[in-house]
Amino acid sequence: MTDITTTNKGVNVTPKTSVTVLFAGDSGDGMQLTGTQFANTVAVYGSDLNTFPNFPSEIRAPAGTISGVSGFQMQFGSQSVYTPGAKFDVLIAMNAAALKANLNKLHHGGIIIADTDGFDDKNLRLSGYGEGNNPLEDGTVADYTVFSVPVVSLTRKALADTGLSVKNIDRCKNMFILGILYWLYSLPIDTTIKTLQTKFKNKADIAAANIKAVTAGYNFGDETDMFAQFGRFSVAPAGKQPGTYRRVTGNEAAAIGLAAASKKAGLKLFLGSYPITPATEILQTLANLKQWGVKTFQAEDEIAGVLSSIGASYGGALAATSTSGPGLALKSEALGLAVIMEIPLVVVNVQRGGPSTGLPTKPEQSDLFISMYGRHGEAPMPIISAHSPVDCFYAAYEAAKLSVEHMTPVICLTDGYLAFSSEPMLIPSPAELSEIKPVFAKPRAADDEPYLPYKRNNMGVRDWAVPGTKGLEHRIGGLEKANETGNVSHDPANHALMTKLRAEKVEKIADCIPLQTLDNGAEKGDLLVLGWGSTYGAIKIAVDRAIKAGHSVSHAHVRYLNPFPKNLGTMLGNYKKVLIPENNCGQLLMMIRDRFLIEPVAFNKVEGLPFNEMEIEAKITDIVKEL
Repeated sequence: MTDITTTNKGVNVTPKTSVTVLFAGDSGDGMQLTGTQFANTVAVYGSDLNTFPNFPSEIRAPAGTISGVSGFQMQFGSQSVYTPGAKFDVLIAMNAAALKANLNKLHHGGIIIADTDGFDDKNLRLSGYGEGNNPLEDGTVADYTVFSVPVVSLTRKALADTGLSVKNIDRCKNMFILGILYWLYSLPIDTTIKTLQTKFKNKADIAAANIKAVTAGYNFGDETDMFAQFGRFSVAPAGKQPGTYRRVTGNEAAAIGLAAASKKAGLKLFLGSYPITPATEILQTLANLKQWGVKTFQAEDEIAGVLSSIGASYGGALAATSTSGPGLALKSEALGLAVIMEIPLVVVNVQRGGPSTGLPTKPEQSDLFISMYGRHGEAPMPIISAHSPVDCFYAAYEAAKLSVEHMTPVICLTDGYLAFSSEPMLIPSPAELSEIKPVFAKPRAADDEPYLPYKRNNMGVRDWAVPGTKGLEHRIGGLEKANETGNVSHDPANHALMTKLRAEKVEKIADCIPLQTLDNGAEKGDLLVLGWGSTYGAIKIAVDRAIKAGHSVSHAHVRYLNPFPKNLGTMLGNYKKVLIPENNCGQLLMMIRDRFLIEPVAFNKVEGLPFNEMEIEAKITDIVKEL
């Protein structure tokens, strides 16, 4: 293998604090895998990072067309990174459609690495440029730094002696591109080589070909005058807290959070679920944790999934179900059953664009209303939201804690952006995680007083009675319970009382959760930007910039959506205006307006794309000008 550690001594290396890269090409051509491998390398190197995969919902979208473009965007840097970047510095365009779909998001003067083999007449026609109208040659990209590289042709030459078919050789083209990018940003290729050796341990010829391709791409960058005249870049590792890190997506983090909660609580974990984009990876991740006592059940539908979890919870397990908006709708009747039975259940809802099938691979914050109100009867449930991929771990963990300790189903909201995005996670020690203390009813002797299954403590919580425990026989089911005894009751006054008690139990959770805090800014001022969920990173950067510009702006992010923190209303009253950016049509805004009788400023986006910091910064600027 060629020694790739020796580089041209005369090449200038320019240090950068952060870089945003977009890999773009046909859906199905491996853009997500390529971007993920680059992210793994950056993470091992020690940079902070944030990723955003963006791909069509079709299994095989029309090749060569704008609608068929798949992208993987990531920002990595030597300082804290909170978003994948509003715009990017480098565009890897594997064909003409990838260039056309993304050129407007590239920084002026940014770098384009274009695979010229993807700019033939067929690709130009399918992309909408038209045959003979090559954007690499007609001045379209004159304002950018363009490296035109015949990637497919060079990959075929590099692997000509491998004996592989042309089809298999062409699949290695992404490794060639990775090699170029590793050289350009002074990154090692060792992580990719190790990954390929592991992934293809039973296919030595495929592993060797991919390793040869990534090495050839690196050497191409090292030896060609095309790059040598331009120079290289370097991004130093981030100054992170010492410890053990791993790169996680939001779905992986949520799954691990549930597993951690089960261990902390001393309970078996059961997940009953039905595969649905973008939540499926939670089921997949937990299915690989059998050695830790985790049990997963892939049900035939969403209803069977949640009902199996309710059965597991009744049996004394930490039970969870994962889904997205359409699945949450199907689970609604069963969730009412969990509410009236008063048993613990964690529902991880990974939100996506709707309604109906909608935009299954695109993020949206459109399930707050259905989480809050989407059940028949009065069936309140606590709601927690995660604000970053790593925070999905802590949100799922806390949802499990609240569910077990308050004997109630809890909804944990993430979304497609957090689910597929990734960032480095500092692995906490078990001692750092808060205790989870289930309250099980104790066995009773024959001469004890009759067991009262719905007798409550001062927080309105009943004991957890596991079937088979001596002396704890009682009725269970969806019919209304008589207060304390749990017998079936149709008495009007009892129904009113039980409805009140179940609601009060959820409201009393406000006594157990932290008060609302500011992420940044002064406790009083002109403008408070109030967010929830995945808008966190974009709001944080935008508010930081606004404060540096001299504006009186603060940022608070609501984690507990039901019940709200006890001091939230007081905090809102300390500002002249409240701005609420949401990836929906104003659901939190309506809840805030109804509860606290204020009129916040709405900033809504329902494009299947997350907010970027530039959008929110511009909105902040417009508001403060009017104050």
